[in-house]
Amino acid sequence: MSIPTPEPRVQRFEKLAYGMFIHWGLYSQIGKGEWIMHLGRIPKPEYTKLADGFTAEDFDGREIARIAKDAGMKYITITTRHHDGFSLYDTRGLSDYDAPHSAAGRDLIEDFVEGCRAEGIVPFFYHTTLDWYQPNFTEDFDAYLEYLRKSVEVLCTQYGDIGGLWFDGNWSKPEADWKEDELYATIRRHQPEAMIVNNTGLDALGAVGHPEIDSVTFEQGLPRPMDRRGHSKYVAAEMCQTMNSHWGIGANDFAYLSPAQIIQNLCACRKVGANYLLNVGPTAQGQIPAYEQAALMRAGDWIHLHGDVIYEGKPTQIRGLGADFALKAAGKLYLFIHDLATKGDPHVTVGGVGAGARAFTGVDQPVTSAHWLDVDEELSFSQSSSGLLAIEATGFPYGSNTVVRVAGLS
Repeated sequence: MSIPTPEPRVQRFEKLAYGMFIHWGLYSQIGKGEWIMHLGRIPKPEYTKLADGFTAEDFDGREIARIAKDAGMKYITITTRHHDGFSLYDTRGLSDYDAPHSAAGRDLIEDFVEGCRAEGIVPFFYHTTLDWYQPNFTEDFDAYLEYLRKSVEVLCTQYGDIGGLWFDGNWSKPEADWKEDELYATIRRHQPEAMIVNNTGLDALGAVGHPEIDSVTFEQGLPRPMDRRGHSKYVAAEMCQTMNSHWGIGANDFAYLSPAQIIQNLCACRKVGANYLLNVGPTAQGQIPAYEQAALMRAGDWIHLHGDVIYEGKPTQIRGLGADFALKAAGKLYLFIHDLATKGDPHVTVGGVGAGARAFTGVDQPVTSAHWLDVDEELSFSQSSSGLLAIEATGFPYGSNTVVRVAGLS
Protein backbone atom coordinates (compact mmCIF):
# COMPACT_ATOMS: atom_id res chain seq x y z
CA MET A 1 0.00 0.00 0.00
CA SER A 2 1.22 3.47 -0.88
CA ILE A 3 1.85 6.37 1.50
CA PRO A 4 0.08 9.65 0.59
CA THR A 5 2.15 12.74 -0.21
CA PRO A 6 1.93 15.37 2.54
CA GLU A 7 0.37 18.73 1.77
CA PRO A 8 2.89 21.62 1.62
CA ARG A 9 1.64 22.97 4.96
CA VAL A 10 2.33 19.59 6.57
CA GLN A 11 5.80 19.42 5.02
CA ARG A 12 6.57 22.86 6.42
CA PHE A 13 5.23 21.85 9.83
CA GLU A 14 7.41 18.75 10.05
CA LYS A 15 10.49 20.85 9.28
CA LEU A 16 9.68 23.16 12.17
CA ALA A 17 10.45 20.12 14.36
CA TYR A 18 10.55 21.80 17.76
CA GLY A 19 8.20 24.35 19.29
CA MET A 20 7.33 26.14 22.50
CA PHE A 21 3.91 25.67 24.09
CA ILE A 22 2.71 28.50 26.34
CA HIS A 23 -0.07 28.07 28.89
CA TRP A 24 -0.80 31.46 30.41
CA GLY A 25 -3.94 33.13 31.68
CA LEU A 26 -5.78 34.32 34.78
CA TYR A 27 -4.94 31.05 36.54
CA SER A 28 -1.25 31.99 36.44
CA GLN A 29 -1.89 34.52 39.24
CA ILE A 30 -2.88 31.68 41.58
CA GLY A 31 0.14 29.55 40.71
CA LYS A 32 -1.58 26.19 41.09
CA GLY A 33 -1.89 25.10 37.48
CA GLU A 34 -4.31 25.87 34.66
CA TRP A 35 -7.20 23.74 36.03
CA ILE A 36 -7.42 25.53 39.41
CA MET A 37 -10.82 27.11 38.71
CA HIS A 38 -12.35 23.66 38.20
CA LEU A 39 -10.29 21.58 40.63
CA GLY A 40 -10.37 24.28 43.32
CA ARG A 41 -14.12 24.75 42.81
CA ILE A 42 -13.65 28.50 42.68
CA PRO A 43 -17.00 30.22 42.04
CA LYS A 44 -17.17 32.03 38.73
CA PRO A 45 -17.76 35.52 40.25
CA GLU A 46 -14.71 35.07 42.47
CA TYR A 47 -12.50 33.68 39.70
CA THR A 48 -13.35 36.40 37.16
CA LYS A 49 -12.08 39.06 39.57
CA LEU A 50 -8.59 37.82 38.72
CA ALA A 51 -8.90 39.89 35.53
CA ASP A 52 -8.63 43.03 37.68
CA GLY A 53 -5.06 42.10 38.64
CA PHE A 54 -4.02 40.69 35.27
CA THR A 55 -1.73 43.55 34.21
CA ALA A 56 0.50 41.41 31.94
CA GLU A 57 3.18 43.98 32.70
CA ASP A 58 6.04 41.53 32.00
CA PHE A 59 4.58 40.03 28.83
CA ASP A 60 6.75 40.86 25.83
CA GLY A 61 5.95 38.89 22.69
CA ARG A 62 9.27 39.64 21.04
CA GLU A 63 11.30 38.67 24.12
CA ILE A 64 9.46 35.35 24.33
CA ALA A 65 10.03 34.76 20.61
CA ARG A 66 13.72 35.54 21.06
CA ILE A 67 13.98 32.98 23.86
CA ALA A 68 12.31 30.38 21.66
CA LYS A 69 14.62 31.20 18.77
CA ASP A 70 17.75 30.96 20.92
CA ALA A 71 16.46 27.64 22.26
CA GLY A 72 16.30 26.22 18.73
CA MET A 73 12.51 26.35 18.55
CA LYS A 74 10.85 27.30 15.27
CA TYR A 75 7.27 27.91 16.40
CA ILE A 76 5.21 28.87 19.44
CA THR A 77 1.70 27.71 20.28
CA ILE A 78 0.02 30.01 22.82
CA THR A 79 -3.25 29.63 24.74
CA THR A 80 -5.38 32.34 23.19
CA ARG A 81 -8.23 31.02 25.36
CA HIS A 82 -8.07 28.18 27.88
CA HIS A 83 -10.85 26.25 29.63
CA ASP A 84 -11.58 29.10 32.06
CA GLY A 85 -12.99 31.01 29.08
CA PHE A 86 -10.74 34.09 29.37
CA SER A 87 -9.29 35.28 26.07
CA LEU A 88 -5.84 36.81 25.63
CA TYR A 89 -7.07 38.41 22.40
CA ASP A 90 -9.60 41.11 21.58
CA THR A 91 -12.79 39.15 20.92
CA ARG A 92 -14.25 42.10 18.98
CA GLY A 93 -17.48 42.29 20.94
CA LEU A 94 -18.12 38.57 21.40
CA SER A 95 -17.32 38.88 25.10
CA ASP A 96 -15.88 41.39 27.55
CA TYR A 97 -14.06 38.55 29.31
CA ASP A 98 -10.82 39.24 27.44
CA ALA A 99 -7.44 40.92 27.82
CA PRO A 100 -8.47 44.38 26.56
CA HIS A 101 -11.16 44.47 29.28
CA SER A 102 -8.74 43.28 31.98
CA ALA A 103 -6.07 45.26 33.81
CA ALA A 104 -3.77 44.54 30.85
CA GLY A 105 -5.89 46.81 28.68
CA ARG A 106 -4.41 45.47 25.43
CA ASP A 107 -4.57 42.67 22.89
CA LEU A 108 -1.84 40.31 24.07
CA ILE A 109 -2.08 38.05 21.04
CA GLU A 110 -1.36 41.02 18.79
CA ASP A 111 1.81 41.63 20.83
CA PHE A 112 2.66 37.92 20.60
CA VAL A 113 2.22 37.70 16.82
CA GLU A 114 4.23 40.85 16.18
CA GLY A 115 7.04 39.50 18.36
CA CYS A 116 7.06 36.16 16.56
CA ARG A 117 7.26 37.81 13.14
CA ALA A 118 10.12 40.05 14.26
CA GLU A 119 12.17 37.00 15.31
CA GLY A 120 11.19 34.65 12.47
CA ILE A 121 9.09 32.39 14.69
CA VAL A 122 5.85 30.87 13.36
CA PRO A 123 2.83 31.72 15.59
CA PHE A 124 0.26 29.01 16.35
CA PHE A 125 -2.94 29.52 18.32
CA TYR A 126 -4.21 27.13 20.97
CA HIS A 127 -7.94 27.55 21.55
CA THR A 128 -10.08 25.64 24.00
CA THR A 129 -13.31 24.01 22.91
CA LEU A 130 -14.28 23.30 26.54
CA ASP A 131 -15.48 26.43 28.36
CA TRP A 132 -16.24 26.75 32.09
CA TYR A 133 -17.27 30.40 31.75
CA GLN A 134 -19.88 30.41 29.00
CA PRO A 135 -23.29 29.19 30.30
CA ASN A 136 -24.26 27.98 26.83
CA PHE A 137 -21.61 25.28 26.99
CA THR A 138 -24.10 23.37 29.14
CA GLU A 139 -27.38 25.20 28.44
CA ASP A 140 -27.43 25.70 24.65
CA PHE A 141 -24.59 23.82 23.01
CA ASP A 142 -25.44 24.87 19.44
CA ALA A 143 -25.32 28.53 20.47
CA TYR A 144 -22.02 27.90 22.23
CA LEU A 145 -20.54 26.28 19.11
CA GLU A 146 -21.47 29.35 17.07
CA TYR A 147 -19.73 31.52 19.68
CA LEU A 148 -16.70 29.24 19.41
CA ARG A 149 -16.71 29.41 15.62
CA LYS A 150 -16.94 33.20 15.63
CA SER A 151 -14.13 33.37 18.19
CA VAL A 152 -11.90 31.28 15.94
CA GLU A 153 -12.89 33.44 12.97
CA VAL A 154 -11.54 36.47 14.83
CA LEU A 155 -8.22 34.69 15.25
CA CYS A 156 -8.19 33.75 11.57
CA THR A 157 -8.88 37.27 10.29
CA GLN A 158 -7.19 39.75 12.64
CA TYR A 159 -3.56 38.60 12.91
CA GLY A 160 -2.34 37.83 9.40
CA ASP A 161 -1.04 34.43 8.35
CA ILE A 162 -0.66 31.96 11.21
CA GLY A 163 0.93 28.54 11.40
CA GLY A 164 -2.12 26.74 12.71
CA LEU A 165 -4.96 26.29 15.17
CA TRP A 166 -4.55 23.83 18.06
CA PHE A 167 -7.82 22.80 19.71
CA ASP A 168 -8.35 21.06 23.03
CA GLY A 169 -11.48 19.96 24.85
CA ASN A 170 -13.63 17.82 22.55
CA TRP A 171 -12.83 14.93 24.87
CA SER A 172 -15.04 16.66 27.49
CA LYS A 173 -18.18 15.69 25.49
CA PRO A 174 -17.19 12.59 23.52
CA GLU A 175 -20.75 11.88 22.32
CA ALA A 176 -21.57 15.44 21.25
CA ASP A 177 -21.74 16.78 17.71
CA TRP A 178 -19.04 19.45 17.79
CA LYS A 179 -19.86 20.62 14.24
CA GLU A 180 -16.24 20.28 13.24
CA ASP A 181 -17.14 20.60 9.55
CA GLU A 182 -18.28 24.19 10.11
CA LEU A 183 -15.38 25.12 12.39
CA TYR A 184 -12.69 23.77 10.09
CA ALA A 185 -14.36 25.20 6.99
CA THR A 186 -14.09 28.64 8.61
CA ILE A 187 -10.36 28.11 9.10
CA ARG A 188 -9.81 26.84 5.55
CA ARG A 189 -11.70 29.83 4.16
CA HIS A 190 -9.54 32.39 5.95
CA GLN A 191 -6.31 30.49 6.61
CA PRO A 192 -6.01 27.77 3.94
CA GLU A 193 -2.34 27.09 4.78
CA ALA A 194 -2.85 26.78 8.54
CA MET A 195 -2.36 23.45 10.28
CA ILE A 196 -5.43 22.14 12.08
CA VAL A 197 -4.78 20.11 15.23
CA ASN A 198 -7.34 18.84 17.75
CA ASN A 199 -5.86 17.24 20.84
CA THR A 200 -7.23 13.77 21.54
CA GLY A 201 -6.04 13.86 25.17
CA LEU A 202 -4.15 11.51 27.42
CA ASP A 203 -6.35 8.51 26.67
CA ALA A 204 -6.15 8.57 22.86
CA LEU A 205 -2.53 9.20 21.96
CA GLY A 206 -2.01 9.37 18.22
CA ALA A 207 -5.69 8.91 17.34
CA VAL A 208 -6.66 10.21 13.91
CA GLY A 209 -9.90 12.20 13.96
CA HIS A 210 -11.74 14.43 11.51
CA PRO A 211 -10.51 14.36 7.87
CA GLU A 212 -9.40 18.02 8.08
CA ILE A 213 -7.00 17.31 10.95
CA ASP A 214 -3.37 17.78 9.84
CA SER A 215 -1.54 16.34 12.84
CA VAL A 216 -2.28 13.85 15.59
CA THR A 217 -1.20 14.55 19.16
CA PHE A 218 0.70 12.62 21.78
CA GLU A 219 0.04 14.41 25.07
CA GLN A 220 2.70 13.65 27.68
CA GLY A 221 3.64 10.43 25.88
CA LEU A 222 6.46 9.55 23.49
CA PRO A 223 5.13 9.24 19.95
CA ARG A 224 4.87 5.98 18.04
CA PRO A 225 5.85 5.61 14.38
CA MET A 226 2.94 6.58 12.14
CA ASP A 227 1.71 3.90 9.75
CA ARG A 228 0.34 5.93 6.83
CA ARG A 229 0.04 3.08 4.34
CA GLY A 230 -3.29 3.16 2.51
CA HIS A 231 -4.47 6.35 4.17
CA SER A 232 -6.25 8.99 2.09
CA LYS A 233 -4.21 11.80 3.68
CA TYR A 234 -0.74 12.21 5.16
CA VAL A 235 -1.15 13.31 8.80
CA ALA A 236 1.79 14.58 10.85
CA ALA A 237 2.46 13.85 14.53
CA GLU A 238 3.35 16.04 17.50
CA MET A 239 4.18 15.29 21.11
CA CYS A 240 3.23 17.97 23.65
CA GLN A 241 4.80 17.84 27.09
CA THR A 242 5.08 19.92 30.25
CA MET A 243 8.40 21.05 31.72
CA ASN A 244 7.04 20.01 35.12
CA SER A 245 3.72 18.55 36.31
CA HIS A 246 1.49 21.43 35.22
CA TRP A 247 0.71 23.29 32.03
CA GLY A 248 0.11 26.61 33.80
CA ILE A 249 2.70 27.73 36.35
CA GLY A 250 2.79 25.75 39.60
CA ALA A 251 4.51 27.79 42.30
CA ASN A 252 5.28 24.70 44.42
CA ASP A 253 6.10 22.37 41.53
CA PHE A 254 9.80 21.46 41.57
CA ALA A 255 9.69 18.41 39.27
CA TYR A 256 11.26 20.00 36.20
CA LEU A 257 12.80 18.35 33.17
CA SER A 258 16.55 18.68 32.83
CA PRO A 259 18.27 19.81 29.61
CA ALA A 260 19.38 16.20 29.13
CA GLN A 261 15.77 14.96 29.30
CA ILE A 262 14.68 17.62 26.83
CA ILE A 263 17.38 16.51 24.40
CA GLN A 264 16.42 12.85 24.79
CA ASN A 265 12.72 13.58 24.25
CA LEU A 266 13.41 15.73 21.21
CA CYS A 267 15.47 12.89 19.73
CA ALA A 268 12.73 10.35 20.50
CA CYS A 269 10.27 12.54 18.60
CA ARG A 270 12.49 13.10 15.59
CA LYS A 271 13.30 9.39 15.48
CA VAL A 272 9.72 8.77 14.32
CA GLY A 273 9.31 12.05 12.42
CA ALA A 274 7.20 13.76 15.09
CA ASN A 275 7.45 17.36 16.29
CA TYR A 276 8.16 18.17 19.92
CA LEU A 277 6.03 20.89 21.53
CA LEU A 278 7.48 21.68 24.95
CA ASN A 279 5.43 23.76 27.38
CA VAL A 280 6.37 26.65 29.63
CA GLY A 281 4.11 28.29 32.18
CA PRO A 282 4.86 32.02 32.42
CA THR A 283 4.55 33.94 35.65
CA ALA A 284 1.39 35.77 36.68
CA GLN A 285 2.44 38.82 34.68
CA GLY A 286 3.81 36.98 31.66
CA GLN A 287 7.51 36.26 32.04
CA ILE A 288 9.09 32.86 31.35
CA PRO A 289 10.52 31.66 34.69
CA ALA A 290 14.30 31.60 35.07
CA TYR A 291 14.77 27.83 35.34
CA GLU A 292 12.63 27.05 32.32
CA GLN A 293 14.45 29.67 30.29
CA ALA A 294 17.86 28.34 31.34
CA ALA A 295 16.96 24.71 30.61
CA LEU A 296 15.61 25.61 27.17
CA MET A 297 18.71 27.63 26.35
CA ARG A 298 21.02 24.79 27.37
CA ALA A 299 19.12 22.27 25.27
CA GLY A 300 19.23 24.84 22.48
CA ASP A 301 23.03 24.78 22.60
CA TRP A 302 22.84 21.08 21.73
CA ILE A 303 20.48 21.76 18.82
CA HIS A 304 22.71 24.49 17.40
CA LEU A 305 25.66 22.11 17.66
CA HIS A 306 23.98 19.70 15.27
CA GLY A 307 22.60 22.07 12.69
CA ASP A 308 19.81 21.35 10.27
CA VAL A 309 19.74 17.58 10.78
CA ILE A 310 17.24 18.10 13.64
CA TYR A 311 14.87 20.05 11.39
CA GLU A 312 15.50 18.40 8.02
CA GLY A 313 16.19 14.83 9.12
CA LYS A 314 13.67 12.15 8.15
CA PRO A 315 13.13 8.73 9.76
CA THR A 316 14.78 5.74 8.13
CA GLN A 317 14.40 1.96 8.20
CA ILE A 318 17.83 1.73 9.82
CA ARG A 319 17.71 0.20 13.28
CA GLY A 320 20.18 0.48 16.13
CA LEU A 321 20.28 -1.18 19.53
CA GLY A 322 18.29 0.35 22.36
CA ALA A 323 17.46 3.99 21.69
CA ASP A 324 20.04 4.40 18.90
CA PHE A 325 18.60 5.40 15.52
CA ALA A 326 19.38 7.10 12.21
CA LEU A 327 17.97 10.07 10.31
CA LYS A 328 18.53 11.04 6.70
CA ALA A 329 18.94 14.65 5.59
CA ALA A 330 20.05 15.98 2.19
CA GLY A 331 21.00 12.48 1.12
CA LYS A 332 23.30 11.89 4.10
CA LEU A 333 22.83 9.57 7.08
CA TYR A 334 23.22 10.60 10.70
CA LEU A 335 23.48 8.16 13.61
CA PHE A 336 22.10 9.18 17.02
CA ILE A 337 23.94 7.28 19.72
CA HIS A 338 22.84 7.18 23.37
CA ASP A 339 24.47 6.29 26.71
CA LEU A 340 28.10 6.81 25.83
CA ALA A 341 30.68 6.93 28.61
CA THR A 342 33.19 9.73 29.14
CA LYS A 343 36.86 9.00 28.50
CA GLY A 344 39.20 9.81 31.35
CA ASP A 345 40.71 8.63 34.59
CA PRO A 346 38.44 5.99 36.23
CA HIS A 347 38.63 7.93 39.51
CA VAL A 348 36.64 10.81 38.05
CA THR A 349 34.54 9.47 35.14
CA VAL A 350 31.00 8.26 35.77
CA GLY A 351 27.93 7.29 33.75
CA GLY A 352 27.26 5.70 30.39
CA VAL A 353 27.62 2.11 29.27
CA GLY A 354 30.97 2.66 27.66
CA ALA A 355 32.40 3.17 24.24
CA GLY A 356 32.84 0.53 21.58
CA ALA A 357 31.10 -0.89 18.56
CA ARG A 358 27.49 0.12 17.91
CA ALA A 359 25.62 -1.90 15.29
CA PHE A 360 23.00 -0.61 12.86
CA THR A 361 21.03 -2.75 10.42
CA GLY A 362 19.37 -1.71 7.17
CA VAL A 363 22.17 0.60 5.96
CA ASP A 364 21.66 0.10 2.23
CA GLN A 365 23.94 2.85 0.93
CA PRO A 366 27.75 2.58 0.91
CA VAL A 367 29.54 4.42 3.71
CA THR A 368 32.98 5.89 3.07
CA SER A 369 33.54 7.90 6.25
CA ALA A 370 32.08 8.62 9.67
CA HIS A 371 32.71 11.41 12.15
CA TRP A 372 31.25 12.98 15.30
CA LEU A 373 29.52 16.26 14.63
CA ASP A 374 30.50 17.81 17.98
CA VAL A 375 34.29 17.46 17.61
CA ASP A 376 34.71 16.37 13.97
CA GLU A 377 36.57 13.23 15.07
CA GLU A 378 36.86 10.51 12.40
CA LEU A 379 35.45 7.14 13.47
CA SER A 380 36.34 3.61 12.46
CA PHE A 381 33.60 1.45 11.00
CA SER A 382 32.88 -1.70 9.01
CA GLN A 383 29.99 -2.44 6.66
CA SER A 384 28.72 -5.72 5.28
CA SER A 385 26.87 -6.39 2.04
CA SER A 386 23.79 -7.34 4.09
CA GLY A 387 23.36 -3.75 5.34
CA LEU A 388 25.01 -4.19 8.75
CA LEU A 389 27.12 -1.23 9.85
CA ALA A 390 29.30 -1.37 12.95
CA ILE A 391 30.72 1.94 14.07
CA GLU A 392 33.41 2.34 16.72
CA ALA A 393 31.73 4.87 19.00
CA THR A 394 34.43 6.59 21.03
CA GLY A 395 33.55 8.04 24.43
CA PHE A 396 33.10 11.70 25.23
CA PRO A 397 36.29 13.67 25.84
CA TYR A 398 36.55 14.49 29.53
CA GLY A 399 34.77 17.79 30.12
CA SER A 400 31.97 17.14 27.64
CA ASN A 401 28.79 15.08 27.38
CA THR A 402 26.24 15.83 24.67
CA VAL A 403 23.75 13.25 26.05
CA VAL A 404 22.90 11.96 22.57
CA ARG A 405 25.95 12.00 20.28
CA VAL A 406 25.47 12.36 16.54
CA ALA A 407 27.74 10.84 13.91
CA GLY A 408 27.58 11.99 10.30
CA LEU A 409 28.15 9.42 7.56
CA SER A 410 29.22 10.01 3.97
